[in-house]
Amino acid sequence: MLAVAQWCATAGWPVHPLTPGRKTPVGNCRACTEKGHSHLNCPCIGAGRWCHGFHAATTDPDRIRKRWSGRPAPGVGVACGAAGLIVLDIDAHAHPRPSRDRILPGIPIHDHVDLAGLRSGFHTLAVLAALRGAPDPAEDEQTLRVRTPSGGLHVWYLAGVGRTWLCSSGSSPSRALAWQVDIRSTGGYIVAPGTITDGTYTPVGSCRTPAPLPDWLAQELTRTGHLNEETPATRAVPVRRTPSRARQAVAAAGGGRDAATRALETVLAEVAACATATEGTGFSDKLNRAAYTAGGLVAAGHLTHTSAEEALLAVAEHARPGQHGRALPIIRSGLNAGARRPLFPGGRP
Repeated sequence: MLAVAQWCATAGWPVHPLTPGRKTPVGNCRACTEKGHSHLNCPCIGAGRWCHGFHAATTDPDRIRKRWSGRPAPGVGVACGAAGLIVLDIDAHAHPRPSRDRILPGIPIHDHVDLAGLRSGFHTLAVLAALRGAPDPAEDEQTLRVRTPSGGLHVWYLAGVGRTWLCSSGSSPSRALAWQVDIRSTGGYIVAPGTITDGTYTPVGSCRTPAPLPDWLAQELTRTGHLNEETPATRAVPVRRTPSRARQAVAAAGGGRDAATRALETVLAEVAACATATEGTGFSDKLNRAAYTAGGLVAAGHLTHTSAEEALLAVAEHARPGQHGRALPIIRSGLNAGARRPLFPGGRP
């Protein structure tokens, strides 16, 4: 289980422990079970304790090593929203079929259609894909798929930059994609491949990375109310002052070039503002934009690459503590891309 948790963290997916042999989060401490207690101001998370399930998920190597060193080792849960994932959880439970209007919500199924062979989420998802002239996600060999101990299937996709999706149950009367197809994304978690409960969550095929969410599925999820209306594009996030370590690094790197310093401070402040919430703030996109800007400033000679990376890592740690493994690839990719386009704030000197 330690190896599974480390593998997920390396991929940039924050993890949290699951009760050994089960797929539910490890129980909270006594204080965290009190009525009215919230993860938003709980000291346990900052102290590295594992209360509040996916809200305490992290990619910090030391915390992961410490938490998964015990016996029996806990299972591994992945915080979908923080990881930028959306997962189709396809069930194959022996439940009675619901009324026709709940099989594919929003798509009428007339009485003359024979439903005798429709028994699981594999069937409803395949029918939905066929109606849209699209490939069946359960057969998508280009993305990570995980077989569950109960005979279901998890199909992992990337949520997409600037978009967040809401969770749902396939049997929900308010928001659902298809009967026996649950959605795991912002506000939820998924069991990591390799985790053992009453069986093993086993990857299918050779692909071990999530592919981008197909456009047709994004359209269906939007139609069924899964698109988070409070996405980074529509929600006002207050700008917070850049943390002192990042400001010091910028000052040391930029010297007296005020225009360059201000340009970097602006994008760093947007990343710092992501500290206002654990999900749904567009952290990855804003960090990438800040790194791109920094790369352009480095290429123009306004600051050094080392100082730029230090400033970006400092503000990323402020916004998303313990997610170094997630932030570093974004920063380095953005710096490299920005370096191809030198940036001269206020005009070329």
